Amino acid sequence: MPTEMISFLAQLARSPRAVGAIAPSGVPLAERITATIPRTGGPLVVELGPGTGAFTRVIQRRLAGQGRHLALEINATFADRLAREHPGVDVLQADAGNLADLLTERNLPRAEAIVSGLPWAVFTAQRQREILSAVVAALADDGAFTTFAYQHARWAPPARRLHRTLRELFEEVVVGGTVWANLPPAVVYHCRRPVRQPLVAEAGTSRSARRPSPVRPLGMPQPAQS
Repeated sequence: MPTEMISFLAQLARSPRAVGAIAPSGVPLAERITATIPRTGGPLVVELGPGTGAFTRVIQRRLAGQGRHLALEINATFADRLAREHPGVDVLQADAGNLADLLTERNLPRAEAIVSGLPWAVFTAQRQREILSAVVAALADDGAFTTFAYQHARWAPPARRLHRTLRELFEEVVVGGTVWANLPPAVVYHCRRPVRQPLVAEAGTSRSARRPSPVRPLGMPQPAQS
C-alpha cells in the first residue's frame, strides 16, 4: 500500500470528521480543480486543506517554478509530510478561516487562485461561511476559487448550503461535470468575481488565537526570532 494512503488512513482513523473523506483525491479531480491556475506570470496560489498533497503536486507542475504556492493545513502530520515532500511550497499549519489575516501579516497581495480540498460536509453553517468569507477577502478581483463536493452528497443539506453560500459570495459559480474517475465521484465548483461585503459575526463565533506555524522539512534551520 502506498505510504500516502497509509498516512491518509491513519489520520482518518484518528480524526474522521477532520479528514472528511474516504480516500485521497485522484489525479482526474486534481487536474480539473487546478485548471484555473495561470501557467504564466508569477501568480500567488493558495491551497486550503492539502492533506496528503493530491492537489499540491498538480499545482506545482502547473506553476513550474514560477509564482508562489502557499498551503494551509491544520493537521500537523499532513503539514509535516507536505513540507518534506514539497520544499518549494510554503506550508503553514494554520486554520483556513485565518487566510485573509495571514496574507496581510505576510504583506502578500490577494491570491490569483485559491484551491480548496476542505471537507465542507463536516462543517457547520457558521464554519462554512467563516472560511468562505476569508476566501472572498483574500481573492483578487479577477481571481478564481475552486472547490469540490462529492456527487452522491450534492443534495444533502451541507452541500446545498455550500452551493447557496457560494452563489451569495461570488457573482459567477459554475458547476463542472462529474469526475467519475474519482473515489467517490465529485463535481468541481468554479467561482469568480468575489462579492466584497463585511463579515457579520454570528453569536458564539470564535476564531483561533493561535498564529500559523511555518512547517519546514526536517533539518532545515528555523529563522531567528526578532
